[in-house]
Amino acid sequence: MTRKKRGRKIGSEGPAVYRDKTPNQLEIESRQRQKAKKRKGLKTGSRHSAVEETKQRNAAQKKDPRLGSKKPIPLIVEPKKPMTKQQRRMSAEQELAMLENDAQLMVLLDRLDAGEKLGAGLQKQVDQKLDRIEQLMKQLGLMEEDEVELFEEDEYRPAVKSDDDLLDQFEKMDLDKFGKE
Repeated sequence: MTRKKRGRKIGSEGPAVYRDKTPNQLEIESRQRQKAKKRKGLKTGSRHSAVEETKQRNAAQKKDPRLGSKKPIPLIVEPKKPMTKQQRRMSAEQELAMLENDAQLMVLLDRLDAGEKLGAGLQKQVDQKLDRIEQLMKQLGLMEEDEVELFEEDEYRPAVKSDDDLLDQFEKMDLDKFGKE
């Protein structure tokens, strides 16, 4: 009991609050309170079921997607069929078209035409691509025989001369022509 003395005046503890409830509502509330009282602890067998749930979660997370693939694997490797002449010709035509449309090669060729010197690596790359274009044109029969002979003769490299020939050429040179040009 509390030590507070109760008075008979109406406002001492506040006005009385009345609820209009049907017996059904009262019964429902009382049942809910009783259920809440009964459920104070953990569920029965919770220590066993909790472990199983965590195991199931971990198993689902750790599952490797590569395992259990349904993709069929061929057991016998079939040998590749050699390309026909038509297929090789098509691939050579495609490679030639790709090389002729190469933007980087076009830029480098423009730089060479302008008289600019390229580095050793770029020059080597240009030479390789031009040689490949020439090879493909020969293979496809697009190059005429006159053009083939021109490419085979390397006009950029002078013929190797002996030391005597070079000395004679130097002595015969007219040095007055250099100043006038």
